[in-house]
Amino acid sequence: MPSAEKPRFRFPSAFTILFALIILVAALTWIIPAGQYERVASEALGKDVPVAGSYALTDANPQGFFDVILAPIAGFYDPVAYTANAIDVSLFVLIIGGFIGVVTATGAIDAGIARAMIRLKGRENWMIPFLMALFALGGTTYGMAEETLAFYVLLIPVMIAAKYDALTAVAVILLGAGVGVLGSTINAFSTVIASDAAGVTFADGLVLRLVILAVCWVVTVAFVMRYAARVRADPAKSLVYDKKSENEAHFLAATPDHSEAGAATFTGLHKIVLVLFALTFGVMIWGVSVGGWWMAEMSGLFLAAAIVVGVIARLGEGKLVDSFVNGARDLLGVALIIGLARGIVVVMDAGLITDTILHAAETSVAGLSQTAFILVIYWIEVGLSFFVPSTSGLAVLSMPILAPVADFAGVKRELVVTAFATASGMVNLITPTSAVVMGGLAIGRVPYERWLRFVWPLLVALTLIVMAALAMATVFGGPPT
Repeated sequence: MPSAEKPRFRFPSAFTILFALIILVAALTWIIPAGQYERVASEALGKDVPVAGSYALTDANPQGFFDVILAPIAGFYDPVAYTANAIDVSLFVLIIGGFIGVVTATGAIDAGIARAMIRLKGRENWMIPFLMALFALGGTTYGMAEETLAFYVLLIPVMIAAKYDALTAVAVILLGAGVGVLGSTINAFSTVIASDAAGVTFADGLVLRLVILAVCWVVTVAFVMRYAARVRADPAKSLVYDKKSENEAHFLAATPDHSEAGAATFTGLHKIVLVLFALTFGVMIWGVSVGGWWMAEMSGLFLAAAIVVGVIARLGEGKLVDSFVNGARDLLGVALIIGLARGIVVVMDAGLITDTILHAAETSVAGLSQTAFILVIYWIEVGLSFFVPSTSGLAVLSMPILAPVADFAGVKRELVVTAFATASGMVNLITPTSAVVMGGLAIGRVPYERWLRFVWPLLVALTLIVMAALAMATVFGGPPT
């Protein structure tokens, strides 16, 4: 009798990884001493900021079993103060799912894909740099992050229909916007806040960040296009090849006909629906970048757009509601992952170890040379970014402490701001504590370990580029003024 085949190791799901990290951080609150900086209100930033040199040990607040159990709940909202944490992002994702479900029910997306594939025949690869340029523009100007979650369900079917894979679509969005955030130029949620907290203007260091953005974008686009070309030439080269049939069935559920005859079924109603579809995203981008919108307003926009599309397409009350609910159900797992990821930060803050980690970073750079100082600052920000994935939160936390230390090292403060921005952007391409990363991978059905396997060579290249840029700017940029 043949011996039974041994089961192969299966990498844990995103839920298991995130819950394990909650347990790990809770364990660290029993080991790492609790401490806090004094904080003062900043009218410019609208937040309390830590005062350099004011760190002091405080009574420990180790997180126990019940804190770990409540962490995923607290990731959505504070159960004591009843203030929102990630509940607004999760609700936004569910409403996007409902909106996509309604638009899909009209048949417009499938018909649009069929028409696009006819028009792009032989030139599909040009979608990648064009789209990545748009996402990078959003990332570098206003920190496009959570907003990208709305684009996955739209782009993935297009990429699969073009004979690429779901991972290619995820890379176009996640790396496109991510490299823009990495090279933040006028990003109000990254460099502007960090510059204010560091006591410099966001225009200081702008040229260096533009150079970093341009070089990193070219390298990233070349990396994604190379992978996409390999997958198109040989689907077996895909890192998610084992999910090929499953993904095609899920994302191309209606199996649109990509022939000339199939494209001819693209009706006037389909055109109207797709115009409304595109207009909704355009209004969202305007609202975030100009109108001061955030999750509530964006959620309301997609809810209203779903109703308008359903009425124009004459879906009827029953089909409209069913399509919306089914679409939201498809993204329920994503919404849960977002809250679970935020629970990690909740446990660390409650355990009072965030400031202790920052204080260790502050004392570790004393006495270093200028080049060594800026490179160590970069890696300190990399480490902090794993625990504080919010760029604005990390800027307010770290810049008031680390920027003044640069004066003693003879390094310009704007270089510390650039080190922070690039480090935060780099980590937010892979960190499991980021709702954007884990949510995007969940929508694209890309396992987390496959994403790491795909992206690690690019991370090495981008890290070397950033470190070289920081070192050269330190050597040739002159002393602080």
